[in-house]
Amino acid sequence: MKSQAWANDSCEQVQSYYTVYPVPTAAALWCGIPAGEVQEHLQIAEQVHRAVFRHPYIPCLEPRCRAIHEAIEQGILLVSRESGKAFDGSTQHVAPERRHVSRNDLKEWISREFPADKPKFLFDEIERTTHTAINADSFRALQAERDALKARIEKAETAWKEQAAPAIKELEALKKNTSQLATTERNTLLIIIAALCKYSEIDLNERGATTNVAQRTDDIGAPVSDDTVRKVLGQIPDALATRKRA
Repeated sequence: MKSQAWANDSCEQVQSYYTVYPVPTAAALWCGIPAGEVQEHLQIAEQVHRAVFRHPYIPCLEPRCRAIHEAIEQGILLVSRESGKAFDGSTQHVAPERRHVSRNDLKEWISREFPADKPKFLFDEIERTTHTAINADSFRALQAERDALKARIEKAETAWKEQAAPAIKELEALKKNTSQLATTERNTLLIIIAALCKYSEIDLNERGATTNVAQRTDDIGAPVSDDTVRKVLGQIPDALATRKRA
């Protein structure tokens, strides 16, 4: 029967939920002392006040004992006796030696008062690596900074558009003029080619015109393919029509 999974379940998380610690034990665990060594270390520690211990090698033990007692007395950390029933220590007295704190209450108190301190016996790995610096105030500050940066970017974009608009307009006009010039030059060259073909008695309407012109380019040592010649000759009629309309 011991081999059954339910028989081997220690219910560690559930047990830790209602675990209560005497104040010196809670302080020792908070200092990082392994649970199995707590009593050994408390035995060699000096009790300097009721349920407050000073350790020769672990300096944080005493201040953490005092911090827990003070929180109990102020009512910001609930306390219980051995029974584990928690109450407000600022309204009900309990002897320091009998003061116990639950794991859950201790965890909440440390999270609230010491957000950067996450002892392993209370916080799992995910909780210990979660950033706690982002609170409401810091979030609002970051949000305001983001909004200010966004406004600056929008202002810069507007200014850039205003300053760049004339230059963009000028470039567009130049591009248009350049395109018109290129078309005029191309048409002129096409008309010259047409004139040379006529002078050479090459009829552009005949089927052999393309081959004939391609052969002439080969004769001068600068051969042009038939496909390229055909494409160029095909543009001559439009160039002639444009020049005649002008």
